[in-house]
Amino acid sequence: MEFPPTRPYADVPLDRIGITPPHHTLPANLQLGPVVLQIADLTASLAFYTHVIGLHLHQQGKQTAQLGTPDGQVLLELREKTGVKRAPHRGRLGLYHFALLLPTRANLARFVQNALAQGVHVGQSDHHYSEATYLQDPDGLSIEVYRDRPREEWRVSEDGQVIGGGDPLDLPSLLATAGDSAWSGLPNATIIGHLHFYIGDLDQAARFYHAGLGFPKTSWNFPSALFLGAGGYHHHLGLNTWAAGSAPSGDDDARLLTWDLVLPDQATIDRTTASLEAEGFEVTSTSEGLVASDPWGITVRLRTP
Repeated sequence: MEFPPTRPYADVPLDRIGITPPHHTLPANLQLGPVVLQIADLTASLAFYTHVIGLHLHQQGKQTAQLGTPDGQVLLELREKTGVKRAPHRGRLGLYHFALLLPTRANLARFVQNALAQGVHVGQSDHHYSEATYLQDPDGLSIEVYRDRPREEWRVSEDGQVIGGGDPLDLPSLLATAGDSAWSGLPNATIIGHLHFYIGDLDQAARFYHAGLGFPKTSWNFPSALFLGAGGYHHHLGLNTWAAGSAPSGDDDARLLTWDLVLPDQATIDRTTASLEAEGFEVTSTSEGLVASDPWGITVRLRTP
C-alpha cells in the first residue's frame, strides 16, 4: 500500500497518536497473557514450544502444561483435547497469531538461527517498527516472534497513525547480531507483545476492542485490518477480516481458548467492565475470573497482576 507523509514518532505528542476510545482508555502499563490454547497432542506441542520456540516448561499435568520464561513467568498454557482438527489457514475466525516480543535484536537472531538449524520454516517480515518472524505449531496455529525497533525509529502519519510495513526482513543483517552466545531458549523479559485475530467485521470488532475494552486505535486505514494499542504502542491487538465468512473456531478445533488482559488494579478492571457493558457486552464472573467474549467467541479474561 502507499504510505501517507510521516513524521518521526518522537516529534509527535503522545496525545496526538491514535484515536482515543469513547468511554475509558487502557493504561500503558497493561500486560497480555498467558495465552491458553487447545491442542491435539500435548507431547508434540511441548516438543515444538520448548525446542523450536524456546519456551521453558514450568508445569505439566496429564493433559495440560504451562510454559514461559526462565524466571517463572507463564506466557502459554496448553490444554490437550485429543482429536481436535488442525487450524486451517484463514479458515476459522479466532486466533491469527499470538506474538512473543524479545528484549533484543541479538535474542531474535539466536532464535532464528536455532529454528533454521532444525529445518523449521520461518516466515519473515520487516514491519518498520519491528522485525518479525512467523512459525506454525503442530496444530497449524501461528506464532510471531519479534523484536521492536526503538520508538525513536518509528514513524507517525499526520493524522496520528503509527505507520508499519511489510518489507522483506534483512536476514543477513539480523543474523550478524547473534554473537557467540549459545541458544538457551527465550530469555527473561520475553513477553506476549500482541495478539492478532481473524474477525468477521471490523466495525463490530472495534465496538468490542476499542469502545468496549478501551484500546486506542493506532492504525485504521487498511481496508481489511485494524490495529490497536495502549500508551502509543504500535499495537497490542491486530484485527483482520481475511477469514470473514468462515465459522468461528469451535470445541472440536485447535484454537485459542482465552487470553488475559492484565490491568494494574481493580479500579481499572471496574472501568473496563463498565465500558464493555455500556457497549452491550456481558462480563461474566467465572472460577477463572471475569471474562468477556467478542461477537465471534474470542474470550478475554480481565485480571490484576
